[in-house]
Amino acid sequence: MFLIVGLGNPGDKYKGTRHNIGFDTIDLISKKYNIAVNREKFKGMCGEGIINGEKVILLKPTTYMNLSGESVRQVIDFYKIDNDNVVIIYDDISLEVGRLRIRSNGSAGGHNGIKSIIAHIGDVFPRVKIGVGGPKNDLVSHVLGKFSNDENETLRKVLPVVVEATEVIISKDINDSMNKFNSFVAQ
Repeated sequence: MFLIVGLGNPGDKYKGTRHNIGFDTIDLISKKYNIAVNREKFKGMCGEGIINGEKVILLKPTTYMNLSGESVRQVIDFYKIDNDNVVIIYDDISLEVGRLRIRSNGSAGGHNGIKSIIAHIGDVFPRVKIGVGGPKNDLVSHVLGKFSNDENETLRKVLPVVVEATEVIISKDINDSMNKFNSFVAQ
């Protein structure tokens, strides 16, 4: 069983922001595989389904970003999921819009959602980082800000690739996904 987590903040005021790109990706996966993410459980919204023959749980924590680890921990404990099968999808300001980076472990890199997850489950778990560009001034305004029209056009090209990279992690392994997608740049 796999747990696929998209990080973000609940509520309409955060929709379409850089920090909610993980939620947006879960919505794409949900639509592609017809997995309804409509159950309130584990301090989040979740749904169960099958991707490439594997049972998956899709999760959007509703704890707000800084407490995401609480939601992730509850699902892991309930279903007894190994960290190797927990894929976290989130925004990364160190990557330009149109890039993604897959890693099997590492630090939080200043991301508060990842800090929370590391505090609850350790630092070894697959992660798919989606570039949202660096801030010109204030970090909080940047990550809680909306994408420009040009950036949204680029995201329409990169998000399906993020879904595909996640599928490869599920059906093969993280190394195959890293080899195939870490050099991807949306044109």
